[in-house]
Amino acid sequence: MRYLSLEWIAALTAEVAANEALGELAERHRVGITQVVSDGPEGNVTYHLSVGDGAATFGAGPADPEDVKMEQSWDTAVAVANGDLNAQDAFINGHIRLYGDQQTLMDATPVFGALAAVFESVRERTRYE
Repeated sequence: MRYLSLEWIAALTAEVAANEALGELAERHRVGITQVVSDGPEGNVTYHLSVGDGAATFGAGPADPEDVKMEQSWDTAVAVANGDLNAQDAFINGHIRLYGDQQTLMDATPVFGALAAVFESVRERTRYE
């Protein structure tokens, strides 16, 4: 499946919903994150991760409520997803633009550790073209 396609989003949606670690973290953390990736093969793509009230959800469209919004180009998103570019370096160098409540994002750091395992499980089935 192609990175950021509706098929890819659906695969991640199922993996996030089934991940027990994310569900447990959602008991203690609350964050809504919107990602916007521009200029990809399918145009601009918006997807979200929402965590809270014991549930973690992933899907197309913006988070509701949205605490943080990140914007980046297709090239940056692919480089970060492939591990060719460190996400923190991309942010520091202005390749990822961040809007919203940065403290809420920082407080949710444990969520990203669990999310990395989910992305890893989908990565082997993903084409980055």
